[in-house]
Amino acid sequence: MTDKRRIRILQIIMIIGIGLILLGHYFISYANLPQKMGVSGIIISAMCVALGIICSLPTKIYLTILLMRQEKESEH
Repeated sequence: MTDKRRIRILQIIMIIGIGLILLGHYFISYANLPQKMGVSGIIISAMCVALGIICSLPTKIYLTILLMRQEKESEH
């Protein structure tokens, strides 16, 4: 797998993660899911935010490492 393809896949995963975070925020703030569903609504909202964070943070770190490596190679 080439670096460009790997970067594209990680960017897609990061966008999905950010979307999940925003979905969880929407459930909590605007859809009032915890008030309507009780504990189940809280769990659903929290899982959306947690999965979004899990998807978005490691990909940012890995993309930063890849970009630093590419910059280092271009200097030489």
